[in-house]
Amino acid sequence: MEKILIVDDNPSILEALSLLLEIHDYSVVTAQNAFEAQQIVQYQRIALVLQDMNFSSDTTSGDEGKALFYKLREINPHLPVILITAWTELETAIELVKAGAVDYIGKPWDDQKLLTSIGNLVELGKSKASNALFERQQHERAAPKAQANLAGLVYGSTAMERIVDMALQLARSDVSVLITGPNGSGKERIAEIIQANSFLKDEPFIKVNAGALPQELIEAELFGAEAGAYTGANKQRIGRFEAADGGTLFLDEIGNLPLSGQMKLLRVLQTGEFERLGSVQTRKVTVRVISATNANLLQDIRSGQFREDLYYRLNVIELQLPPLCERPDDILPLIKHFLPNRPLTHRAEQALSGYSWPGNVRELENACKRAAVLTPDGALDEHDFALNYDAVITTTKSVQSKREPSKQELQQAMHDHQGVIAKVARHFGMTRQALYRRLQKFEIDY
Repeated sequence: MEKILIVDDNPSILEALSLLLEIHDYSVVTAQNAFEAQQIVQYQRIALVLQDMNFSSDTTSGDEGKALFYKLREINPHLPVILITAWTELETAIELVKAGAVDYIGKPWDDQKLLTSIGNLVELGKSKASNALFERQQHERAAPKAQANLAGLVYGSTAMERIVDMALQLARSDVSVLITGPNGSGKERIAEIIQANSFLKDEPFIKVNAGALPQELIEAELFGAEAGAYTGANKQRIGRFEAADGGTLFLDEIGNLPLSGQMKLLRVLQTGEFERLGSVQTRKVTVRVISATNANLLQDIRSGQFREDLYYRLNVIELQLPPLCERPDDILPLIKHFLPNRPLTHRAEQALSGYSWPGNVRELENACKRAAVLTPDGALDEHDFALNYDAVITTTKSVQSKREPSKQELQQAMHDHQGVIAKVARHFGMTRQALYRRLQKFEIDY
């Protein structure tokens, strides 16, 4: 029930208005002077104020009502105020309406018109209060982000905004984070954001790409090796864990780590202890681990390629980066970042926004570099980017409004395509990672 404050020094008017409003399901509080009115607005939740222009006998200037109006505005700028006026105060009432009062009524008033005005203004006040709350919450959320180090990340989509918000929240903790998503989607940049905003930001931040190393060298890379530990090891080697001691280690493409390396990694995550290759001396480090992969680790666990206990040690919290085609609002901001001061034709914007970008942000960056070299001047058109139209999704709208397949549709497609993930993903116009997530959600075997 909305609460209305009536301010008038005439008890008869207070009684008449209170009866009218209570009959129509409003809660009513009254005040006979400006001080009482201010106290009520200060400490009670008032939806609307109905105030007279004078509160002293033999006063008709309207100055008292004017002063009260501005005081109430200081207390609650969004509070609707209706002025009760006599003809002698009409000029002042009009002045206050221009200053923010929302309506005025003359004496005597029309009950139905008054009720209609109150109903409309109460709803308007609720809407303004809701918008003010939303703006305040947005400002509160944006303030930390404005001061945060986003490591040069460029985005415009709601999906990436949620990822960034989560990354900044995780930066304040020391838990292990697993970042998943397709190649080129920005996993390393998210790891950099976590590191740059953490309490370890001034400590070592060591990166290692497990997918770029020969399997026989991965353990030596992570844990170090003594001279002579393997062919070609002519001198002692410090591993990445030792180099990251006291800081953060980013393990990219963690799914490529062999089982022997996984076992050692699990041990160091549990105890902080390890040995260099060729050494029996146990060493101890304190390292925060952020890992990333484009693989489906749950599927690798089922096939015996990845340790389940290591998965849950790495995956205290998972950040899932969607492919670029699932966040089309990022495409044009990224292009403007990669091609500053280069205009695009409308046809180019449509084509680039509708392209599926199977190589994600990395492919987009390369396409922009290629266009800048081959067309150094003037507006860039669609053909300057040499898009592979076999992968095009016709329009951005089709990406955004793409209907989510049901469990039955997924099962039928899996049957029709004999369980071939690539074909099923192509059938629904999504990436394999996106399809895997939906199969897991519906507990469909694959």
